[in-house]
Amino acid sequence: MVIELFKHGDAKRVGERFQHKGRMLPEGVTYIASWMQTDGSRCFQLMEAADPEALAQWMKRWDDLVNFEAFPVVTSSEFWARPAS
Repeated sequence: MVIELFKHGDAKRVGERFQHKGRMLPEGVTYIASWMQTDGSRCFQLMEAADPEALAQWMKRWDDLVNFEAFPVVTSSEFWARPAS
């Protein structure tokens, strides 16, 4: 799960780049879905990447406009199917 916090609250610049260049995903990173905070200051994205470095490459392509927080997640059923630790 990736949380994008738009620098200076500027969703417009992020939207403009997206319109011109798309998501700019490197190989190995897949976009699943996203949700916008209603005031437009943040985007919550579900991304898939087997290699954390590939996800880091994608974030670097946007880091002039966006601050990122990334959290590894699994589905609830995957979590509960794991052996107890």
